[in-house]
Amino acid sequence: MAIHPIDYRYGTPEMRSIWSEEHRFTCLVRAEIALAHAEAEIGMIPADDAKVIEQNALSASLVRAKEIEAEINHDTMAMIKAISEVCGDAGRWIHYGATSNDILDTATGLQLKDAFDTLEKKLVALVTVLLDRAGATKSLVCASRTHGQQGVPTTYGLRFAIWASEVARHIDRLREIRPRVVVGQMTGAVGTMAAMGDHGIEVQAAMMKYLEIGSVDVSSQVIARDRYAEYIFMLANIATTLDKIGIEIRSLQRTEIGEVEEAFGKKQVGSSTMPHKRNPIKSEQVGGLSRIVRAMVEPALLNNTLWDERDLTNSSCERITFPEATILCDHCLKLMTNVLENLVIKEENVRRNLLMLHGINLAESVMIELTRRGMPRQDAHEIIRESSMEALAAGKPLAEILSAKQDVVKYVSAEELVNLLNPDAYIGLAEVQVDNLIRKLVTYCTL
Repeated sequence: MAIHPIDYRYGTPEMRSIWSEEHRFTCLVRAEIALAHAEAEIGMIPADDAKVIEQNALSASLVRAKEIEAEINHDTMAMIKAISEVCGDAGRWIHYGATSNDILDTATGLQLKDAFDTLEKKLVALVTVLLDRAGATKSLVCASRTHGQQGVPTTYGLRFAIWASEVARHIDRLREIRPRVVVGQMTGAVGTMAAMGDHGIEVQAAMMKYLEIGSVDVSSQVIARDRYAEYIFMLANIATTLDKIGIEIRSLQRTEIGEVEEAFGKKQVGSSTMPHKRNPIKSEQVGGLSRIVRAMVEPALLNNTLWDERDLTNSSCERITFPEATILCDHCLKLMTNVLENLVIKEENVRRNLLMLHGINLAESVMIELTRRGMPRQDAHEIIRESSMEALAAGKPLAEILSAKQDVVKYVSAEELVNLLNPDAYIGLAEVQVDNLIRKLVTYCTL
């Protein structure tokens, strides 16, 4: 019976597969195979036995391992016994010189390797969509909002570009931390490698080369969890960016603004009682799930505060934090990419909102020009501030109020005021910035 929503509601098949119990078991077996291969290469165990292990170990059964665990109450030892059973006499070398966490943490490194590959593909897909939308809307002038109030104009292209730039930094972070996170170890009971005599360093290097992941420099039996905390924080950071984008979409989809809308299916239902509703449910789902991902940061940090060489407090915690944080972040990435790819922009409403203040949101433009033509900046600020308040109170265009003030028209004429209060003429270098960013980030659009 499914209990957790990841089992039946959230998550992509590819990421759920990486963190499945079956794949975890496979990674554990692969780590044991790699250990035997490395020890044979160094001359610690017979090469023929290592070959038998390599050929047979993957036929070991998770079901059988669970049967053994029910008897001995130790999951790693149960896995070792299950592998040994299918390897005949060669099974005597399974786990030779290792301790549980050599295999457990190395298996985690293999899972993380797969997770990094999947996450990078999703981030690349997202930045590609954002850059496409930025280019297509770089000239779509719209109202900006600060503190929930309209500011000077911006463009939709610049909005998409700002998000694309942020996602590109996440790709940078992912690539930067990958060598620190995707690692394994073979250091023995408390990290001294004593069980492998003089061969420990060579065995670890050969084992990780076989698995194509990095090696720790030193460990205390467990890989230091600062590495994994950095990974979980990266997921939380990505999820927060997705939440940020979703919040803006939800805000812009409000009935009173109505500038964008999540794609809505022909037979889609918005409400069980209000048939007219078209709700931004995907963006809201991202917002909700991002809270869960962020909540994993503190446990990940606390998993690094173990007693002495190690204890077991991290183990049960990580069985939850790794799959949940990764699967939910991956799910949100796919969801938000779909939202942005199919986002409807209602340009007529964009224009309506841009013009609704009749030039008051262009007050800065006039202030700057008055200062440029000789009026002290603070004087220009005050007269434009007073005029804006007057225009708001009277419900009149700002140009009408300003053209009646001699202190203003002696610097700029009524005709010039019209152009100064034209939103299309006051977007600065928004288009240039979008073009520059697209050129800079185009290499991120391919793996």
